[in-house]
Amino acid sequence: MEVEEQRIEQFKGQPRLPKFAVPKRYELTLKPDLSSCTFSGTVRIELSILQSTKFLVLNALELVVNQVSFTNSHNQKLVPSDVVLEGEDEMLILVFDEALRVEDGVLWISFSGVLNEHMTGFYKGTYMDGGVKKNMAVTQFEAVDARRCFPCWDEPALKATFKITMEVPSELTALSNMPVIHEELNGQIKTVSFEESPIMSTYVVAVVIGSFDYIEDSTADGIKVRAYCPVGESDKGRFALNVAVKSLDLFKKYFSMPYTLPKLDMVAVPDFSAGAMENYGLIVYRETAMFLDDMHSTAINKQRAIAHQWFGNLVTMEWWTHLWLNEGFATWVSYLATDSLFPEWEIWTQFLDVTAGGLRMDALESSHPIEVEIHHARSVLEVFDSISYEKGSAVIRMLMDYLGYNMFQKSLSSYMKNYAWKNTKTEDLWSILSEESGVQVNTLMDTWTKKKGYPVISVKYKDCNLEFEQSQFVYSDMHSDDCWIVPMTMSLGSCNKRKNFLLETKHGKLDVSGLYHSCDGNSSSFERNQEKLSEKFWVKLNIGQTGFYRVKYDHNLTTQLRKAIEDNCLSASDRFGILDDTYALCEACQVSLSSLLSLMNVYRKELDYTVLSRLIEICSSVEKISSDALPSLLNDMKQFFIGLLLFSAEKLGWEPIQGENHMSAMMRERVLMALVNLGHSRTIDEAMKRFQAYLDDRNTPLLPVDCRRAVFRAVMRNTNTSNRNGFEALLTMYKEAQAVQEKDQVLRCLASCPEPDIVLEVLNFMLSDEVRGQDIMYVLLGISLEGRETAWRWLKENWDLILAKCGADMTLHYFIRNVVTPFSSHEMADEVEAFFASRETTSFAMNLKQSIEQVRIKARWVESIKQEESIKELVRGLACIG
Repeated sequence: MEVEEQRIEQFKGQPRLPKFAVPKRYELTLKPDLSSCTFSGTVRIELSILQSTKFLVLNALELVVNQVSFTNSHNQKLVPSDVVLEGEDEMLILVFDEALRVEDGVLWISFSGVLNEHMTGFYKGTYMDGGVKKNMAVTQFEAVDARRCFPCWDEPALKATFKITMEVPSELTALSNMPVIHEELNGQIKTVSFEESPIMSTYVVAVVIGSFDYIEDSTADGIKVRAYCPVGESDKGRFALNVAVKSLDLFKKYFSMPYTLPKLDMVAVPDFSAGAMENYGLIVYRETAMFLDDMHSTAINKQRAIAHQWFGNLVTMEWWTHLWLNEGFATWVSYLATDSLFPEWEIWTQFLDVTAGGLRMDALESSHPIEVEIHHARSVLEVFDSISYEKGSAVIRMLMDYLGYNMFQKSLSSYMKNYAWKNTKTEDLWSILSEESGVQVNTLMDTWTKKKGYPVISVKYKDCNLEFEQSQFVYSDMHSDDCWIVPMTMSLGSCNKRKNFLLETKHGKLDVSGLYHSCDGNSSSFERNQEKLSEKFWVKLNIGQTGFYRVKYDHNLTTQLRKAIEDNCLSASDRFGILDDTYALCEACQVSLSSLLSLMNVYRKELDYTVLSRLIEICSSVEKISSDALPSLLNDMKQFFIGLLLFSAEKLGWEPIQGENHMSAMMRERVLMALVNLGHSRTIDEAMKRFQAYLDDRNTPLLPVDCRRAVFRAVMRNTNTSNRNGFEALLTMYKEAQAVQEKDQVLRCLASCPEPDIVLEVLNFMLSDEVRGQDIMYVLLGISLEGRETAWRWLKENWDLILAKCGADMTLHYFIRNVVTPFSSHEMADEVEAFFASRETTSFAMNLKQSIEQVRIKARWVESIKQEESIKELVRGLACIG
């Protein structure tokens, strides 16, 4: 663009900044005032002018720009004739009378702003100090909120070095990406200077100012690792610290690339919208994520954030279209690391929850490709979803399984070496993998990353052959003719024989007589059974559920698989896959509810945590849909589900068993919670007795930590307007609790009451100052089915208040998802659409569309279930089984 053609209007409405200039180095000074909740600062940006221009265009949002100057390479100081803050496009446009030449220069800006309360940009947090609430300051810049803290080129590809200085109250701790090199005390204020960073993107710059204790350790090669915790609680960070130290050593070896900073700090803060943020050298966690009782989730969360120090911070996506390179890879590699450090956890079985989440989201018409065009940087927030994280990590696992572990590791090491300190696109990774493996990875993977959806593979047995047909799996009845290149895996039942192949067309056929013969030893045995499958013959596709697709078996193959499950012939992963696929096919009206219930019936003795958890989730979903589709059978349905869980409940009991592993404690909580939700009278009676014992003595052994959520849920399920004692007791416990985990346990249960008036009271309590903004989601996740109409009316009446409380942060998405999706009628979907039609929905438009679609999917499912003729007899028969 010629200089004379440049106009301010040409910069408006553009998804990215113009490339007139790029930053090379920032000197940033921040001066937060924690009393007035404001801040001021200066930033000195060394930049290169790449094209002669009268404009410098960078990002700024909700800042006041006080002074600006540009000094060119001849030391001439130029002041812009106009300073335009373009709020809608989040830009700062500096207009100069004379064109700036192609050269290096220095842009200097002084600015000020407000420490906001929305947990984005540079924001205010609070903590308790001796019973007194005090303020602290934290940053959260991903994806596009560094611009709320200081004017900058706020795009991931525009990396620069950062030299940060802060002026903070002398009694507080100041943290940033790099180690402190100098502190200077001046009365009650100290100036803290940090080492200059390597080049990094603006979204991983971070500062935290607050009151902390810490514990520390070092890696084998001397990297100092610290866990910063609230004063007096540093020991709570011990497990996280141990995992972090081991993970840094592990990732260094796996990627053949050392950690590139001199230190890694982890800090737990009371107010944080996400679980964790992987800022370079300063990972910020919400307290519950760093101190979580669930060691598995804690380990995975730590390793995901630490993996980002390589995948994301060292090698960074070029633009948010390639977000999945950060999130998908970090999720996948966190499980890889956890499996290496804690092999006894069998973490890859738990990874199936991740895969299942991606499969559920990607079967929606309103899904999107893994690589999705981002036309406005702010809209990237909606892409931090199950597609980027869960589908992304699942297709990576599928690719690793296809290429082989060693080849995949070798390729990733080459990728890190080639692109350290640089920015990449998906094609760059495929190119390295193709070069190392000899496989055309881009051809294989483009169908998985560049278009939405995935296939369901229908398989039937006929004349010694397995016949395959692939089609897109969607919950609606709208299908496409798309085909995927599918890495298929198959085992042939009794002989444990595995076959790997690619399904590259819509139809495929595989002669399995040779496979059967190779392990049976009898050349004629297969031919004799062509018409009738032998009792032990079964076929399982997608071994270990490493592929991102579903499988639909014909009737005979389904029958044989049910028998294989009963005979305990299948791994936990394969049992999970058969159950999850059948449920999804049922929800999509491709398999009857009767078939699903018959399959569930063979899981009565299930004791694997991941499989049992999925069984419980399916019981809950079917119970809810039955309340609308089969209300007269609801009690029988509940009795059947209770019968499915009694075996595991009796095995686990209420008391921890000496020497039991952590999985048993996790399973106990899930099973007891499920029985309470299903209204199992013995479990509820026992829960109420234990709750009373806990009220009498908070140290009683009768209520171990892993039983508390089940007990608290029982209390709320038995609460009504004339019997509020348990509810009041839980509110008191919440207000008095010091441990964040105990507060969260209570919040997750409060809205589960069946009494609408109590649900309304809880929702109003949720928006009060008693509940931190970050914790609102815990209440929303627990809204009872009986409270769904109350919650929807409440949301409509309080929408403006909700917007004021949450701003545009991710909490808003929980309101939409958890209040809208419990419904299952087209009338409610229409009502939701009508309500939001006249309101601004840009920041959650995709979420809203997906939530409404899920309501319509359930409405279709309700109608399908009502048409099943044999369902009543089946359910009543299953309910009678002991």
